[in-house]
Amino acid sequence: MEAGSYDQIAREYRDSKKLDFRKCIEEYTLLQLAGDISGLHLLDLACGEGIYTRKLKKQGAATILGVDLSARMIDLAEEAESREPLGCRYLVHDVLQLQPLGEYDIVVGMYLLNYARSPQELTQFCKVVCDHLKPGGRFIGFNDNPLNDAAYYANYRKYGFVKETTEQRNEGDFVKYRMFNLDGTEFSFDNFYFSPQTYADAFAKAGLKNFRWEGPLLHPEQHHPKKYAYWEDFMKHPPLMGFSAVKA
Repeated sequence: MEAGSYDQIAREYRDSKKLDFRKCIEEYTLLQLAGDISGLHLLDLACGEGIYTRKLKKQGAATILGVDLSARMIDLAEEAESREPLGCRYLVHDVLQLQPLGEYDIVVGMYLLNYARSPQELTQFCKVVCDHLKPGGRFIGFNDNPLNDAAYYANYRKYGFVKETTEQRNEGDFVKYRMFNLDGTEFSFDNFYFSPQTYADAFAKAGLKNFRWEGPLLHPEQHHPKKYAYWEDFMKHPPLMGFSAVKA
């Protein structure tokens, strides 16, 4: 998605973080993947309005820099930092063209990779990540799930979104997310589909090893049978998935 497009939906996207799946699955999975980050230096790529930049700083990160293509998203992130100073820093930049800013213990990519429009862009995202990691540093994040059968795309309305794609869903085809916020507002944006093998190839070419899909993980408070019934469609056929890898 172009920066201008996200500038237009920045507030709506921020407000979509109030949807239950964001906290119970998305946030919980990220924090489990991150583990103990006390004293570590983190880079948050495609940080949006900084929700996870802030949460990771509160988890004990020594430093964290959030990078996003959308100036309006970064404006919202900096407004939040002004209201509650945590020491988060932000930068407006195209991740595909990001020159090395230093070496980090962890690079976070929440919905970064699914904006690649070609295998080459996917590999370039991974190379940028690798260039910013210390040896042995970790890359973690969340992503559109390429293993998600398109037959289930319409089944996630109760969670606040549905997915749409082409009839065949070939490499590089769009995956449109239609979001339904709690206040009744709606908006949409496109991700792009690539097969699990294309992802694996991109990570390997970039110098990232031990790549694997993770989760998604549901917060333990939601495992009570009455609560889990609500999440069953999401957990049996995950529309989204975590991932992890290590710099070789």
